[in-house]
Amino acid sequence: QVQLAESGGGLVQAGGSLGLSCAASGSLSTFNAMGWYRQAPGKQRELVARITSGLSTTYADSVKGRFTISKDNAKNTVFLQMNSLKPEDTAVYYCYLRAMIVTYWGRGTQVTVSS
Repeated sequence: QVQLAESGGGLVQAGGSLGLSCAASGSLSTFNAMGWYRQAPGKQRELVARITSGLSTTYADSVKGRFTISKDNAKNTVFLQMNSLKPEDTAVYYCYLRAMIVTYWGRGTQVTVSS
């Protein structure tokens, strides 16, 4: 089993910055990708950013140029730096890790951007 521990998030004004981190622990021998999804009230969960084991990154169009995902391989931790935040970024952010055919999820952390 793999456990994901998220930290960060909170309340920030529009234009501000926040950082999220997600530490993976447990029976982690290999993984394909780690990253973040988010879900706003009444909306479907959407991919925000992901980073593969080869450090290739993917971003949602809505966050390109504002968010940066990175990974500390030694600590099995992924970071999401969010800059120039907008009210529409308000959502619960979920960390995930995909290992072969299994996907693990964190509990989620709230990000609220006030206008």
